[in-house]
Amino acid sequence: MHTQTLAQISAALHAKKISSEELTRDYLTRIKSFDGSINAYITVTEEEAIANAQRADKLFAKGEAGALTGVPIAHKDIFCTQGVRTSCASKMLDNFIAPYNATCVAKLADAGVVSLGKTNMDEFAMGSSNETSFYGAVKNPWALEAVPGGSSGGSAAVVAAGLAAAATGTDTGGSIRQPAALTGVTGLKPTYGRVSRYGMIAFASSLDQGGSLTRSAEDAAMMLQAMAGFDAKDSTSIDKPVPDYSAELNHSLQGLRIGLPKEYFSEGLAAEVEQCVQDAITHYRKLGAEVVEVSLPHTDLAIPVYYVIAPAECSANLSRFDGVRFGYRCKDPVDLEDLYKRSRGEGFGTEVKRRIMMGAYVLSAGYYDAYYLKAQRIRRLIRDDFLQAFKNVDVILGPTTPTPAFNLAEKQKDPITMYFSDIYTIAVNLAGLPAISVPVGFVGGRPVGMQLIGGLFEEARLLNVAHKFQMETDWHLQTPILKADQ
Repeated sequence: MHTQTLAQISAALHAKKISSEELTRDYLTRIKSFDGSINAYITVTEEEAIANAQRADKLFAKGEAGALTGVPIAHKDIFCTQGVRTSCASKMLDNFIAPYNATCVAKLADAGVVSLGKTNMDEFAMGSSNETSFYGAVKNPWALEAVPGGSSGGSAAVVAAGLAAAATGTDTGGSIRQPAALTGVTGLKPTYGRVSRYGMIAFASSLDQGGSLTRSAEDAAMMLQAMAGFDAKDSTSIDKPVPDYSAELNHSLQGLRIGLPKEYFSEGLAAEVEQCVQDAITHYRKLGAEVVEVSLPHTDLAIPVYYVIAPAECSANLSRFDGVRFGYRCKDPVDLEDLYKRSRGEGFGTEVKRRIMMGAYVLSAGYYDAYYLKAQRIRRLIRDDFLQAFKNVDVILGPTTPTPAFNLAEKQKDPITMYFSDIYTIAVNLAGLPAISVPVGFVGGRPVGMQLIGGLFEEARLLNVAHKFQMETDWHLQTPILKADQ
């Protein structure tokens, strides 16, 4: 069953071809067999998962099961899960047991999913390769010498490797879509405010958004149906009705206008990746879509703007980790200042420290106007670029990443080069728009992804456009061959 989509697994459960307990035990066995070489899980909640699966089977027996009842998934270890370690892949929170559930976790639990555990990630979601984790790097299931992308690399890897039917993730500058592209799965980043951020440990509050990693767009629709909705506990949550995403999957694409940003098909994009995307565009033309060129003229400013705004917000959000209330505390501090300095110095990793320092600098007196305020003004221009483009097209299409997955340690010593792996995804977060990455091929045996970007709260249309492509292709159904741990 591990090669099946979430929708197929749900159908099998409802047809009683397999029980949730049998399915859950199968996934737990696979985790024991294969995760040692991939390192995608930080915590596996075996006993809790089996107990929840047994409860799900009782609901099936009563005829009270929903679409996601009994389906085994995993949560990125940035979502608070009551009674379970929530570490953000950091030494700072290695001993933190969350006292409550994030709204996203609670909603999925109410929908009946079985949580298998918490997935590995870049520390505090800061990274594009899943190499900054306190628990070690995650490996790409398609090539163990390669990165899976980040920061939701663990969630992407468990779905690609068949170690969970689906997984939650978070996206601040591409952290769902980029790993989805590099591991050959489908990654959905909803509109900012569509999925509650309550209980999701903050990195950059105006950019973070929860979403999902799944095999297919159909699966993503099922996950979003359960995750979306207004939450009074989240001041950034939008009070807007949630449509039936699955009901709109099969709408015709006849007359759909797809925009291709000329800035996305220029220097820096690998020729082989561009060819995969162009092949996908050919499929859309056959489905009746019209393809036109658009321009997003401030694209080249997205990365510098992001690396002013995101670190600024991170430096504020991470100030709460001081060794006093919860999390890591240094041994034998001599005074309060020593407690703060050593707890933070020992508890945070290199990339987190780098971003905290950058953020503190751009927010400091004398530099706020020159950097942070200017970045926010340019952010508005980036958003306006998208709004202008959407006056003429329904969706925007381009590559998700400029290259396939790079090798482990290849870019660790050059953070600026690493940051450019998110060149096509960051602007979407700055504008608060929804986007989805879907597999479109392989280059050198490593997956390649295509990104579809929609207007505000246009997730239903994005899922429809992605689903129709996946009905014509089978890239999303490809699975890597794994070797059991010795």
